[in-house]
Amino acid sequence: MPDTAQVLIDRDRISTTHSVIAPHIRRTPIVELDGADLGLSGEVILKLELLQHAGSFKARGAFANLLLRKVPPTGVAAASGGNHGAAVAYAAMKLGVPARIFVPTIASAAKIERIRSYRAHLVVGGERYADALAASEEWAAASGALKVHAFDQEETLCGQGTLGLELQQQAHGLDSVLVAVGGGGLLAGLSAWYGESLRLVGVEPEGSPTLTRARQAGRPVDAEAAGIAADSLAPRRVGELVFPIVQRYVDQVVLVSDDDIREAQAALWRLLRVVAEPGGAAAFAALLKGRYRPAAGERLGVVVSGGNTVAVDFSRQEARDA
Repeated sequence: MPDTAQVLIDRDRISTTHSVIAPHIRRTPIVELDGADLGLSGEVILKLELLQHAGSFKARGAFANLLLRKVPPTGVAAASGGNHGAAVAYAAMKLGVPARIFVPTIASAAKIERIRSYRAHLVVGGERYADALAASEEWAAASGALKVHAFDQEETLCGQGTLGLELQQQAHGLDSVLVAVGGGGLLAGLSAWYGESLRLVGVEPEGSPTLTRARQAGRPVDAEAAGIAADSLAPRRVGELVFPIVQRYVDQVVLVSDDDIREAQAALWRLLRVVAEPGGAAAFAALLKGRYRPAAGERLGVVVSGGNTVAVDFSRQEARDA
């Protein structure tokens, strides 16, 4: 498995995937923070992937699947905590493909509304992502729809890897990149792109330590699935394709608490007026709260991976405007 996965997901294939999906995705911006504002001596480069179509990096993998695989007349089926479902629904709408999206009951209202806005058939049921996945696989088997996995699919990993291609073009000379981990698709894609050219750090919520447990066991195993980022970073276990790639290239995995994540969300709003969802702020939380301690002068990249939340209330402004 490790050798096969590493051959299948490489820089050439990621570059080819980028050329296919580039007309359909946004080249999201980066913003540089003064490290001194965070008590650091180096530079911090944020990749604002929350500005991607459908509100997260997942649009990359969604378009990669729908454009590089043969889609049957019955369309596509996807299970998701929310972001992958929104991305597949968006890509399907843009490409004129039927989509049925399965999400658990913990999916946030913002994500459910976004999926519905893209005119996908939405099925809400089960408590966790694993329940939605089982339902989606049952539907795909019965209908013949194409299964679009959130992280354990070659095209998905190649699509997520295109974020690394962009980041390398935008931010030269990075020493490290911090990435939030759920199923591990984004981290695996970046690992396949960057290889050993820099330090890759995975960041997980304490309530959902999927990669941490896998590294301890030497293989993907079930882990807890809880916390405020459970709708994006709690799939129960990392992917079988994902694990050998990240095991080879990822230097470190750190854990952040729910309070760390909340503080990171607040800091992103205070510093940049950026509204990140909990999972989207997790990587920044590791830096902000010292869970990852960079060396003096280290040039850091941090992926702000999603923004599907209703964390900001505009009702007061609307009342004044009225």
